[in-house]
Amino acid sequence: MTYLALSAAFLAVAALGGALAAIGTRRRPDAAALGLTALALLLLTAVFDTAMIASGLFHYSPDHLAGVHIGLAPIEDFAYPVAAVLLLPALWTALRSRRTRRDETLRTEEGSA
Repeated sequence: MTYLALSAAFLAVAALGGALAAIGTRRRPDAAALGLTALALLLLTAVFDTAMIASGLFHYSPDHLAGVHIGLAPIEDFAYPVAAVLLLPALWTALRSRRTRRDETLRTEEGSA
């Protein structure tokens, strides 16, 4: 299995999980915040992966890479920050929405008691 195939599978799972978590909520994550977060994570990934690869902390087998690099970081490394941007805000929003509904239910029950 290539790193690209592994990254694609990881992204698909994150996108599906993010979509499922977002479906049940009335709130949606702010697109501008997601964009800025994605930009920051991609920039940090490029800088720190390049530094770690240059220092010899790890390396990739060229046989399993697509061959596209940003700095020394292979393009496959950028799937993980993108997956985080897809999944984590939707999960956070879903959990906040669930907590808000629970708090409203508790307040209603306390008011009727």
